Amino acid sequence: MKRKLMYAAGFVFIALSFSSCQKTCKVCQQNTYINGTLDHSGSPTEYCGTDLIKIEATPDFVLGTSTTKWECN
Repeated sequence: MKRKLMYAAGFVFIALSFSSCQKTCKVCQQNTYINGTLDHSGSPTEYCGTDLIKIEATPDFVLGTSTTKWECN
């Protein structure tokens, strides 16, 4: 009985360790809008982990009628 419990505990431990190694990645690009119309876009680049968190936390930059912001998919 102890052996079965040890196998079950080992299986659960291994299953949980696989899911914790996955990275969250998105493709982001910087877009500039003038009066609400897309003016130009940066090149799409994949960001993961802390780099992605920093980009998603970056506020929009507004200068007059133009707005530059990061957009991620």
